[in-house]
Amino acid sequence: MDLQEFINFMDSKKEVIAFSEVHQYMTYLSNEAMKITCELNNSYHTPEEINELMEKLTGRKFPDGAYMFPPFYTDCGKNLKIGDNVFINSGCQFQDQGGITIGDGTLVGPKTVIATLNHSMNPKERANLFPKPVVIGKNVWIGANVTILPGVTIGDGAVIAAGAVVNRDVAENTIVGGVPAKFIKTIEID
Repeated sequence: MDLQEFINFMDSKKEVIAFSEVHQYMTYLSNEAMKITCELNNSYHTPEEINELMEKLTGRKFPDGAYMFPPFYTDCGKNLKIGDNVFINSGCQFQDQGGITIGDGTLVGPKTVIATLNHSMNPKERANLFPKPVVIGKNVWIGANVTILPGVTIGDGAVIAAGAVVNRDVAENTIVGGVPAKFIKTIEID
């Protein structure tokens, strides 16, 4: 299996059978990501060095104006797409094996967790995985300590209040908060 075959499989949202070739490739990518994030997180780096490490981690050019405060953790890196002028604050943990897309101008608060994998509910198949991508629109503001669960889409301009657990889609230009996150209000646009 190569990287593109893996990404195509994960993007198909098909079940990943424990110990299959896909599962073994996930483990390989996780180990590679741990090596790179260990380097990223365990000493000071200039913004240019952070960009270089993120390019190594994701396999893509780090976007124009994007910025990050380490530490940063991910289980893969290769299925993470970050837009221009995105800011990722410290202590974030992205489980991007199932796919994470973050739109231009989005601000991600400290200690945000984004999950893209669920396990089987059948105890005999508990190690099997179900990938579901998370898509975050443009100019979204994600507060501190937010958890975004697999399969969620967040619309452009939305605000996710600190500490929220987002388990369903969020409409554009709305504010949600709580556990689970609920609609609070619509954002007035001038």
